[in-house]
Amino acid sequence: MNAHDIRTAFQGMRASGLRAKEAAESLGLSEGAAIAAHRGAHDAPLQAIALKPDWLGLLQALEACGPLMALTRNESVVHEKTGVYQKVSASGPVGLALGEQIDLRLFFNQWHAGFVVAEAFKSQPGMGTPSLQFFDRHGVAVHKIHVREQTDLAAWQRVITAHSDDQREIDFVARHAAGAASPQPLVDANAFGNAWGAMTDTHQFFPLLKQFGLERQQGFRLVEGRYTHRVEKAAVRELLVEAAFDGTPIMVFVGSPGCIQIHTGPVQRVEPMEIQGKAWLNVLDPGFNLHLREDLVQDVWVVEKPTSDGVVTSVEAFDARGELMAMFFGARKPGQSELQAWRHIVAHLQAAAVTA
Repeated sequence: MNAHDIRTAFQGMRASGLRAKEAAESLGLSEGAAIAAHRGAHDAPLQAIALKPDWLGLLQALEACGPLMALTRNESVVHEKTGVYQKVSASGPVGLALGEQIDLRLFFNQWHAGFVVAEAFKSQPGMGTPSLQFFDRHGVAVHKIHVREQTDLAAWQRVITAHSDDQREIDFVARHAAGAASPQPLVDANAFGNAWGAMTDTHQFFPLLKQFGLERQQGFRLVEGRYTHRVEKAAVRELLVEAAFDGTPIMVFVGSPGCIQIHTGPVQRVEPMEIQGKAWLNVLDPGFNLHLREDLVQDVWVVEKPTSDGVVTSVEAFDARGELMAMFFGARKPGQSELQAWRHIVAHLQAAAVTA
C-alpha cells in the first residue's frame, strides 16, 4: 500500500474502535510504519511530524513542561505514570530519568524514530493535543508522552518546535515472526547456582545470565526450589489486592524494547475487567495506571536474589511466548532491607501455590 491507501485504511480501522497499534496490525503494518505514513500534507484525521533523533536533549527539555503522562508498554501490559521528567541523564546509549514520579531506564540504541502525533476525533472539535511517540527500528513503540491538565502547553509547544524535523528520512525493518523457544542450554547447574548465591547486587543478575548464555526463565529453572519458586497464575492479582488492602508500597516494572518504566509507592484501586473477551487487571490510581492482560499470564515466579542489603524478592510474570510481562518488588532503596510486609505477601503467594 502507498501512504494514501494506508491513511485511508487506518482511518477506517480507527473509526471501528481499534487502538492505533491494533489498527496498524490489522493492515499488516507496525504501529510506527502506520504513523510514518501520516507525515506531510494530507487531510486524514491523524497528523505526524518526525522528530530529531536527539532523544536525551528532548527528554531533558520536557522538565519545563511540568506534569506529563509517561506511557511504556509491551504486548500485554501498559504502564502509565504522571509526573515531571527530571534528572534525565545518559552514559553512552543508556539513560535514566530519576524524577520523583517519572522513573525510567532508557536504552537509546533501540530508539529509532520519534513523531509528534495529533489526531482529530468526532467527539471533540479540532485536532487533539499532540503527543510524542517513539519507536524502535521495527516500528514497535518504546515510549509515549502525553499532556495532562497541569501541563504547561506553551512550554510543550516550544519543545515540539525545537525538536521537529520533518525532512528526516525514516524507514522501518519488518520484524520476523518469533521462532520456537530456545532449548535449555547445557550449563553447569551447580556453577550457575553458586554464582547466583554470590551476587551482592540485583544489577549483577543480567551479566550472570549473559555469562552462562541463559534466557531469564532458563536461569530460573536451573535454581528452582533454591532461589526461584513457581506460583499460581493468579498471583499477580493476589499480590496487587493484598498490597492495596495493607497499604504496602511496591515497585512495578514494565518494559518495552527501549524503556523500563517504574512505579514506586502504594496501589489503591485494583479492578479486574473483561472487555471483548480480554481479561484486564487494572490499577486505576491518581498518577498511576496499570493495564495487564491477565488472560495472557502463563508463568509466574518468585525470585530471590542475594544482595549486600539482604535477599531481594521479585514476582515476575511471563506470557506464553516466554516474554516478561511485568516485575513486582517491595518498595526499597539501595542500602535498605526488603520490607517485611512485602515478604508476607510473597509468603502468601507461595503458600497458595503449595496448597493448590
